[in-house]
Amino acid sequence: MSQVKESLVRVLAVVPARGGSVGVPLKNLEKVGGIPLVARAVDACLRAELVDEVIVSTDHDLIARAAEDAGARVVRRPADLSGPTASSESAVLHALSETPGEDPEIVVLVQCTSAFIDPRDLDAAVGRVLGGEADSVFSGVETYEFVWTGAGHGVNHDPAVRPRRQDREPHFRETGAFYVMRTAGLRERGHRFFGTVAVQPVPSRHAVEIDVPEDLEIARALAPFVDEPLPIDVDAVVTDFDGVHTDDRAFVDSEGREMVAVSRSDGMGIALLRRAGVKTLVLSTERNPVVAARAAKLGVPVVQGLGAKDAALRAWLTAEGLDPERVAYVGNDVNDLSCMAMVGWPVAVPDAHPRVRAAARVVLSAPGGAGAVRELSDRVLAARPAAAPEAAPETVPAPVLPAYGTAPLAEPRPVRIGRSLVGPGQPVYVIGEIGINHNGDVEIARRLIDVAADAGCQAVKFQKRTPEICVPLEQRDQIRQTPWGEMTYMEYKLRTEFGADEYAHIAKYCEERGVDWFASPWDVPSVEFLENMDVVAHKVASASVTDHELLRALAATRKPVILSTGMSTIEEIDAAVEILGTERLVMMHATSTYPLPPEEANLRMITTLRQRYGVPVGYSGHERGLQISLAAVTLGAVTVERHITLDRTMWGSDHAASLEPSGLEHLVRDIRIIEESLGDGVKRVYPGEEAPRARLRRVTA
Repeated sequence: MSQVKESLVRVLAVVPARGGSVGVPLKNLEKVGGIPLVARAVDACLRAELVDEVIVSTDHDLIARAAEDAGARVVRRPADLSGPTASSESAVLHALSETPGEDPEIVVLVQCTSAFIDPRDLDAAVGRVLGGEADSVFSGVETYEFVWTGAGHGVNHDPAVRPRRQDREPHFRETGAFYVMRTAGLRERGHRFFGTVAVQPVPSRHAVEIDVPEDLEIARALAPFVDEPLPIDVDAVVTDFDGVHTDDRAFVDSEGREMVAVSRSDGMGIALLRRAGVKTLVLSTERNPVVAARAAKLGVPVVQGLGAKDAALRAWLTAEGLDPERVAYVGNDVNDLSCMAMVGWPVAVPDAHPRVRAAARVVLSAPGGAGAVRELSDRVLAARPAAAPEAAPETVPAPVLPAYGTAPLAEPRPVRIGRSLVGPGQPVYVIGEIGINHNGDVEIARRLIDVAADAGCQAVKFQKRTPEICVPLEQRDQIRQTPWGEMTYMEYKLRTEFGADEYAHIAKYCEERGVDWFASPWDVPSVEFLENMDVVAHKVASASVTDHELLRALAATRKPVILSTGMSTIEEIDAAVEILGTERLVMMHATSTYPLPPEEANLRMITTLRQRYGVPVGYSGHERGLQISLAAVTLGAVTVERHITLDRTMWGSDHAASLEPSGLEHLVRDIRIIEESLGDGVKRVYPGEEAPRARLRRVTA
């Protein structure tokens, strides 16, 4: 938010928040992502660069307190403007009358009912009014829906003519999130639409409006995936055990002994917290040897057999001298609510009881027993200053890397792509690169999706081009021999390029098979095309690393980006990362030789890229065989991408360097074996060693 000088306010945001909501009682105090709706609206305004001041107009004491705590100025709304028939405009005009000095040039009506307001969208709308483009700008989401009246009449279409989506002009539905207006126009007209009216497009994921309880549940379910995962600045992490360190199931043998499944990545997360000086504690209502054994292995104190967790937590906080506001507590069920209410950072796993999710300030995306503790630890460590790395022994000179930035102390934070977290401590994200190996045939594409899904890949990837842009002029009329006969190179590229109908079919089939899909766009219109298809991520091909216009378009999508680094210098990669940023970036070491000879693989670049940029790094391979890809996994590659084909003898440029179905199955199988075999680096005597140890060891320690 810009600095207010001498009470001169050019842009004023007003958030109407009365207490008498009909659909959801005291709706504006309901929490989404652990934050009251009124506070979320205030926070969005405060983070907007062009908003000078934020006012909350309310008639309710608790809403007023929440608004002030969030940083807003409160204007008490009179009773005659607080009823169910009072308009939002009346609240804005009253707030203006209660604001001393001259009217602001711009007033922004911001609604609490929209939980996911992006400050950047707010700034864009304000900028359009300040710049003279419009007098009134409202948030809208693009829609191609056919709208009907209850009487069966088409509203925005002729029922006799149903053009394809790509042949229709979009309409925009008001999201209700914000309305930016010239103050003079609002005073003159008395309503929010006047003069030149414009739409500020917002993503569909931000367009949830909360009017009834079902909307509130939808918003809470979406929050972990829509809200940016901000760092969690705390001094201690306290967790429940069942449902947090485990998936809340227990396996019982014939003698009644319990066993549970835990995540090794959670163990690494706890180790990183302890190494960083963050205090940890496990609380459990049950007294169970499984809990004690796991806590002992993690080196974490545990308190079991509790009738009241909150009393034990309060005693521990006092003994450790901790400020409860700087403590995170992770829970999953209703017996955690009292502890969550005690700390500054109540956290829930995504499959927690609805009341627990509603009480949480943060809802994690990884489930209990499957990386929840690791996800939390990464966010806690992200808030702590990086310590200087340990010096290398004097006899072993440390490698000198050109400094892009300061290498992070902790491992890179995972990036969510579709159904998966991609990063250290997570299963390797295996991508079947279909590319253009479908040869323009949707049925071949479906069969390749089946190959990837059956092998255990988490994703498939395609390539998207606008041939009129990507095909060089001198190549367009060159004659090519193809399986479809003799044709120009441009005709061939158009023949093999999928459009919206084909990709809609692909998207639906990938959803049925349970795999993510995305593509490498080769030009800006292809980025827009893929955004309309709502892909989960974008891939930058090695050939596009220096296409800064394309990179800026990808950065603007705010989607995860996977950056391949073949055929690129380190300076070219630096420039690309500068544009893309590192928050949602996954890098891929690659060498763009087809097929790749082993001497050009240079797999140690995986470590170099990870240390230089502090992001998850994978490997995109173009070699024959599996050995180099598997070696990349042992060196820390968090994702592996390989071209796939039904038959390497098929016509096309990429088939020869691709994996056939059996090769892909072996690759995924061997990656999973390697993951299991890498272990945690802690030396121990395993049960299978006990008998040889007793039989063969002559001298015991």
